[in-house]
Amino acid sequence: MPTITRRQFINRPQQVIDEALEGFAQTHPTLVDWHPEDNLISRSMRSTGKVGLVSGGGSGHEPLHAGFVGTGMLDVAVCGAVFASPTAAQVQAGTALADSGAGVVQIIKNYTGDVLNFEIAASLAEDDGISVDRVVVDDDLASDSDGDGPGRRGTAAVITVEKVCGALAERGAALSDVVAAGRDVVQRSRSLAVALGAGAHPGEQRAAFELGPDEVEYGVGIHGERGTGRIPFAPVDELVEQIVAPLANSLELVRGDAVIAIVNGLGGAYPLELSIAARQVHRVLAARGIAVARSLVGSYVTSLDMHGLSVTLTAADDALVGHWDAPVRTPALTW
Repeated sequence: MPTITRRQFINRPQQVIDEALEGFAQTHPTLVDWHPEDNLISRSMRSTGKVGLVSGGGSGHEPLHAGFVGTGMLDVAVCGAVFASPTAAQVQAGTALADSGAGVVQIIKNYTGDVLNFEIAASLAEDDGISVDRVVVDDDLASDSDGDGPGRRGTAAVITVEKVCGALAERGAALSDVVAAGRDVVQRSRSLAVALGAGAHPGEQRAAFELGPDEVEYGVGIHGERGTGRIPFAPVDELVEQIVAPLANSLELVRGDAVIAIVNGLGGAYPLELSIAARQVHRVLAARGIAVARSLVGSYVTSLDMHGLSVTLTAADDALVGHWDAPVRTPALTW
């Protein structure tokens, strides 16, 4: 029998990012512009005198980050190659583009390449007279460690950080206040993910890892990283409980607390699956006496076509919910 390989809707693997960004900008011409020389996505309508927000990282996680460029969220997204940090030169160009006179906040997921290149870019931008500060997002509970390593990875809590920082920047908050709010969201947030199947890079015929029919990869990362272990396949209610309980415990949530909950598809999970998972997130939290103040369900921080999902919980108070509810208009989020 012939070997079954993955087929993909692409032309040439080396052109995937350029062609995708071109199509993305053509799809949302009133919201974003594409700057092909540095693969930046920026707001079509620039604001002046507000704190600028720039984020980015490797591609393959769409709609992150380009999908969150617009009113109430990012000013600029910097797009690297698939699962690879953008260069310091790209980030420097994006930081300059985001600046409108009140300084720039860099929102960075905690990966070594991203942190290093954003840091270099910030130093170069400051040499050019731009005030720059940063928020490093490190919410992935699976990569928590007491050692001297890079620490927790940054995953879907970056959505909440960008939303809260964006709301404050839109209201005219100072650079220091936007940064403080973003760092506060990071401290309040934890995420965990599971996968039934790995994704495959553009042009690759095989997935990043293989699972047996009765195995689930627990604690996967958004770059296709293997998890902390494999657990038996089970109904989604059981799998979700194994995700939510550690998150609630890590955040030390108690009866009467409230959260913002994100149930995020990793690329291959379809909407019916995500809604069933969201149902169980509500049920598990309700049994603990924890309210879901706001929730978001969909594929927002993906890992190519990985068949998996993640849950992010952010301990919420009235102020945080107010920032979440503030108006937003981007390709991926609008209310």
